[in-house]
Amino acid sequence: MRVYLDVCSFNRPFDDQSQLRIRLEAEAKLRIQEEIRAREIEMVWSYILDYENDKNPYPERKNWISAWRGYAALDVIESPELLLSASSLHKEGLPKIDSLHLACAIAAMCEYFITTDDRILRCKLRVAEINIVDPIVFIKERGL
Repeated sequence: MRVYLDVCSFNRPFDDQSQLRIRLEAEAKLRIQEEIRAREIEMVWSYILDYENDKNPYPERKNWISAWRGYAALDVIESPELLLSASSLHKEGLPKIDSLHLACAIAAMCEYFITTDDRILRCKLRVAEINIVDPIVFIKERGL
């Protein structure tokens, strides 16, 4: 099982936990992390995760997220094919940076793209190459 988590999902445990949805997504994301640490799930990292995380204004979060790179089974770098794929995804209505994340996940042959971003989740039917889910749906589908 190979997954790609976007920056939104990495940041979810740091969000305001007073809302039920956020708290549940954070708990599910933490459970996914346990599976990654145990090497039950392969996580993919990418240059665009580094790029987006480098813009994180909170040093503690930024450093914590960067440390996850060490658990990656694969690190995707930019290529002409990847940029072409991202351009095609962008034409489907995804923002450019999200298109790059998805293109990286697809290039790495991930089965799941895990996000808490509603914009990306709304586009899941337009991207046939990968399952786009939130952490809760992923946990439910995996029976964790």
